[in-house]
Amino acid sequence: MASNIYMVHQRVSRLGQRMSSFQLNLNPLKEPLGFIKVLEWVASIFAFATCGGYKGKTEILVSCQKHPENKTVTAAFGYPFRLNQASFDAPLELNVCAVKWDQHVLIGDYSSSAQFYVTFAVFVFLYCTAALVLYVGYMNLYRDSRKLPMADFVVTLVATFLWLVSTSAWAKALTDIKIATSYRIIQELKPCTSQVTCHFVSVTSMGSLNVSVIFGFLNMILWGGNAWFVYKETSLHSPSNTASHNQGGMPPPAGI
Repeated sequence: MASNIYMVHQRVSRLGQRMSSFQLNLNPLKEPLGFIKVLEWVASIFAFATCGGYKGKTEILVSCQKHPENKTVTAAFGYPFRLNQASFDAPLELNVCAVKWDQHVLIGDYSSSAQFYVTFAVFVFLYCTAALVLYVGYMNLYRDSRKLPMADFVVTLVATFLWLVSTSAWAKALTDIKIATSYRIIQELKPCTSQVTCHFVSVTSMGSLNVSVIFGFLNMILWGGNAWFVYKETSLHSPSNTASHNQGGMPPPAGI
């Protein structure tokens, strides 16, 4: 028992010594392993920024039956796209055409897909930051270890799959958001089918949300392509280079 504790203490001590010897080396960024990681870092920023920072509104022109003048009511929405909480608002009057518009909302809740996509992109950004610090400061530790490249490889495969899942879910949600905020909203609003005449005016452009979907699939391609370069650093690709780092390994017997 004491010997096991001593061995663990020695390993932790050696790891601490290696981690304390930070040496800035930008050469790994010139290699595909580091260069693609920089691209992944930048692409993840664009992914969560273009989605999480969106704010828009949809406008409807209302014509009263008793009064000929037209008035505009607006529903503001944005991330995380809980449209069923986005009520309509008349800028100057509380009630337009004797209708309390703040009691009427858009249709749908797409927060789960949007938050999953943005949260995952933020985690990817943090992981890329940590990986880049490891590459430029502790590359010797990275390549001398068997566990770090293998963990990096597993994370790369999982991230590739999750980019596909999260981006596909967000792309489907975005399609539904466009439908829910378009002219079809008039068919869903009860006052527009009975009390007043409604005309769809406009909805804020969703170009940045389209860009977020593009960056999601771009991230998936980057992570999938980088999997090969991370794989080359693992013992699966070149086990002979890491045989000497086996824990508890014994030297080969001398020849007879």
